[in-house]
Amino acid sequence: MTETMSDVTCLVDGETISLESALQLAELETDLRNRIKRDHPRAKTTDYICGHHLLKYRLERVDAMINADLKQTKKINQKLTRALQSDDYDIIDVNEVLSDNLTFGQKVSDDVARFGGSWGFIFIFMFVLLGWMLVNGLHLFGVNFDNYPYILLNLVLSCVAAIQAPIIMMSQNRSADRDRMMAENDYHVNLKSEHELRLLHAKVDHLAQNQVPHTMEVERFQLEILGEIRQELAELREAAQKTPPAR
Repeated sequence: MTETMSDVTCLVDGETISLESALQLAELETDLRNRIKRDHPRAKTTDYICGHHLLKYRLERVDAMINADLKQTKKINQKLTRALQSDDYDIIDVNEVLSDNLTFGQKVSDDVARFGGSWGFIFIFMFVLLGWMLVNGLHLFGVNFDNYPYILLNLVLSCVAAIQAPIIMMSQNRSADRDRMMAENDYHVNLKSEHELRLLHAKVDHLAQNQVPHTMEVERFQLEILGEIRQELAELREAAQKTPPAR
């Protein structure tokens, strides 16, 4: 085959090809050019490569991008799965733990605090005070054990307040323990949620920064390959039309 001005030599196999079906290395992307130079170290940017061999390097690049994306996605999915299955966070049922460990005194303190903070206690207390003052003030039924100013009543009220206050404080201490355990639970839940969100963000960032651009690049390669195939089919059709029919 005689080489003309419009023919060039493919750097891969040394075959003579037309200039229309060849591409110069300087026109290719850096990654493709580096792949070709890896196999052909003596290749220059002014050399040409045919579409057949270029297709091979493009497919290699597509495979490399797909494998890299799959590897990174698999790594992120493994981390996310380990985070979802992790048992490092000790989440406890506060109500169940406290109810199982209740002593008799703690139950009594809770009942006293619950009753002392109700309207029933207020009404009963007011009824007792009024009854005490009416009985001793009006000498009803001949009873007169605590005359005005009701010194015994003041002593009873002081004793009730002195006993009731520490009992209520014991119940409040248990409420503080409940709040502390719930706060620890919330901390562990928030810590686990933050870890999972970080992994999900990493996965979304990987999709946005790598997989989506790679997908678009693969589609661009597909369009270029389809364009080259159409061009070759057109050349074959044109060559067939120019060839005279056999007699």
